[in-house]
Amino acid sequence: MVDSPFDAEIRVGEVLEAKAFPEANKPKMTKLWIDLGEDHGEVQSAGQLDHHYEPEELKGRQVLCATTLGSVRIAGFKSEVLTVGVPDEEGYPVLVEPETNVPLGGVLF
Repeated sequence: MVDSPFDAEIRVGEVLEAKAFPEANKPKMTKLWIDLGEDHGEVQSAGQLDHHYEPEELKGRQVLCATTLGSVRIAGFKSEVLTVGVPDEEGYPVLVEPETNVPLGGVLF
């Protein structure tokens, strides 16, 4: 766990799988399985992504993940990283992604 959000480590990962998460309390949640590269392996994340993305279109996308914030359980699903997004006009996340493919596990600087 970090003391400040500015201490968070943000790494690039690739979405291996995404599924709708209707059992979560918040609407339009998605479960993600993300590859952070050979040094960091596969992690899980959950987010309110169904407002802008169908789960099947997320597979293969590179996303940014805050990896040092700790984990939480959401409806029995362990979310180990925060997939980084910015809010749209209604407050729903829009993913932050590299413009071109980059090596998995790379750190944002």
